[in-house]
Amino acid sequence: MPNRTVLMHGKEVKLYGNELELNTKAPDFTLIDNDLNKVSLQDFGNQVKLISVVPSLDTGICDQQTRRFNQEIVSYPNAVVITVSVDLPFAQKRWCGASGLDNVITLSDHFDVNFGKAYGVLIEDLRLLSRAIFVLDQDNTVVYHEYLPEVGKHPDYEKALAALKSLTS
Repeated sequence: MPNRTVLMHGKEVKLYGNELELNTKAPDFTLIDNDLNKVSLQDFGNQVKLISVVPSLDTGICDQQTRRFNQEIVSYPNAVVITVSVDLPFAQKRWCGASGLDNVITLSDHFDVNFGKAYGVLIEDLRLLSRAIFVLDQDNTVVYHEYLPEVGKHPDYEKALAALKSLTS
């Protein structure tokens, strides 16, 4: 496995796993929803998927990223935004309630961090996920990804939304 790193608060941290290749099938996952149910990639059927990966919903950029994509998704028929973090499902549910966003899909990788490993975003030493964006088509092929080199930076919202638009228009 390549030695990949990202910056977090100006310090290098190691990532576990490889970056996903464009135009390949995304790995399936099993994550936990806010009601402690197991959810897999297959549960989203043939919808276009924007997977927004954040270190923790309780931080400013993660909060803004989650709000932005969930505000934008209403413009894209047959698409869904899935926010993934290692926050406990209880914390995700609390955040959703406090944020006033009822239709946000937050899923937790806390149980076994297999999503983080499979998608190449696990900061193993901190048991956090590094910020990333994935856009999958109806067949779960990766058509866009952004692995941010600095965890504390915003993703390129416009590029991710353009990839989403290209699949839903």
